[in-house]
Amino acid sequence: MKLKMWQVDAFAAKPFEGNPAGVVALERWLDDGVMQAIAAENNLAETAFFVPTAPGAYDLRWFTPTVEVDLCGHATLASAFILFRVLDTSLEKVRFTTRSGELIVQRGADGDTMALPAAPSAPFAAPDGFAAALAAALNSPAPAELHVSEKGGAGARALIAVWNTADAIAAVKPQAGLKDTLLQVKAGSLLATAPGDEPYDFVSRFFAPGLGVPEDPVTGSAHCALTPFWAKRLSKKTMRARQLSTRGGDLRVTDAGDEVFLQGPCALYFEGEINI
Repeated sequence: MKLKMWQVDAFAAKPFEGNPAGVVALERWLDDGVMQAIAAENNLAETAFFVPTAPGAYDLRWFTPTVEVDLCGHATLASAFILFRVLDTSLEKVRFTTRSGELIVQRGADGDTMALPAAPSAPFAAPDGFAAALAAALNSPAPAELHVSEKGGAGARALIAVWNTADAIAAVKPQAGLKDTLLQVKAGSLLATAPGDEPYDFVSRFFAPGLGVPEDPVTGSAHCALTPFWAKRLSKKTMRARQLSTRGGDLRVTDAGDEVFLQGPCALYFEGEINI
C-alpha cells in the first residue's frame, strides 16, 4: 500500500525552523499499530493522520514515536496547511474532530489560525525535596514558581515551572532523570517559561519525556496553558510568544476564555509516498 505523506515545519516561515510534523492523508483508518509504526519510523515529535468525513471536515489523530496523544497543536496546523495549500485549495476553514473535541483552523494570508481548548492551571504545592530534584534534573537553579495544568501539554498533565528571565529558560539542560522526576508528581511533561524580552511577551521550552518527546521544538498544546497563564499575569489578551528550542519558533496567541487562538505560518519541507 502506498500513502501520501508530507513533512511540514509548523510555526516557521521557511524550512529548517519551527516544529516538523508528519502529515498522512487517509481514505479510511489504518490499524492503530500501523499508524504507531509509521510515527515511530518518522521519528518526529508527532505524525498526524486524517480521514475525510464531510466537505471541509475530517477526523484527526496524532501519534508521537511511542504513543497516541490527546492534543497536538503544531501537527493540527500542519494538517490544515496541507489541506489549504495542496489537497483542497478552495477551503477557507477546516473542522477536525479529535480526542479533544472539534478543532477549527481558519485560513489566513499571514499564517493560519487555530482554536484550541484553553487549559487552566493552578499553583502546585511540591512535595518535600521535589524542587531540588527538579533543579538537578534540569541542571539549573530551581524555578521561582511551580504550577500544574491537567491538560497542559499534548492533552496530558503538565508541570509549569516559572523562572524570572528568558536567559534562565535558554540555559536549562534536561538530564536523563527528568522523566522519573516528573513521574513523582504524575506529570508527563514540563513547561519551562519566563517573561520575554522585546518583542516577546513570554518565552518557553517544552519537555515531554513521558510521552517519548525529549524536547519539542514548538508546541501548540503547551500554549493552551501558557496563554491564559501569561494573559492573566500581563493583563493582555493577545501576545507574542517565542519557544526557545534549538530550531525556535514564533506564535501569536490570544486568550479567548474557554479557547486559545494560535496563529503561525507553515513551510513545506517534503512531499512523497510511503510504502507499508
